[in-house]
This record gives sequence, C-alpha cells and structure tokens, in this order.
Amino acid sequence: MVLPVKVPIAYSSYMSIAVLAALDSVFGGVRSYLEDKFEADVFISGFFGNAFLAAGLAYIGDRLDVPIYLAAIFVFGSRLFQNFALIRRHILGMLRRKSATASDDNDN
Repeated sequence: MVLPVKVPIAYSSYMSIAVLAALDSVFGGVRSYLEDKFEADVFISGFFGNAFLAAGLAYIGDRLDVPIYLAAIFVFGSRLFQNFALIRRHILGMLRRKSATASDDNDN
C-alpha cells in the first residue's frame, strides 16, 4: 500500500497467499515474544519458508488446475486467528494483573 510496487495480476494470487503466510509468521512471532519463547532464527526461517511454501502450493495448484491454494488459506488463516486470540488473551491478562496490582497498592 505504501510502496509504489505493482504486482502483475498473473502473480496476485501467489502474492496474496504469501502475504497471508507471512502474516501468520508475524503473529506467531509476536505470540512467542509475549510468551518469552521467541527465537529469531525460527521466526525468519518460518517467515520466508511459509511464504515460499504457500506461493509454491498456489503455483503447483494452478499448473495442475486444482485449487491447492485453498489448503494454504485454510491453514494460515486459522492459525492467524488462533495466534491473534492468544495474543489478545495474553495482553488482557497482563492488563488485568496490572490493574489488580494497582488496586492492591491503592488499598494499602
């Protein structure tokens, strides 16, 4: 959206699936960071590996005339929402603990 890069229509489906896979990796990285389990090498390999795998599946599916990309959309989409839910719960838990600590400090 910000960069003046135009993706040809022939590659737009591959790019959209690759972006979905990359977003899944980003949300997974944020989740692992919040859980103090983040490893940069795992994140980077997953980011590029997932993106290339998803785009490759879409390409193979196009060549075979089979919508294999739907598998990637389903898997990465569901993981994206699952990771978002876990991030949201983690942040809400942190806010609740912070609020309870502040409330306890005010009571004393």
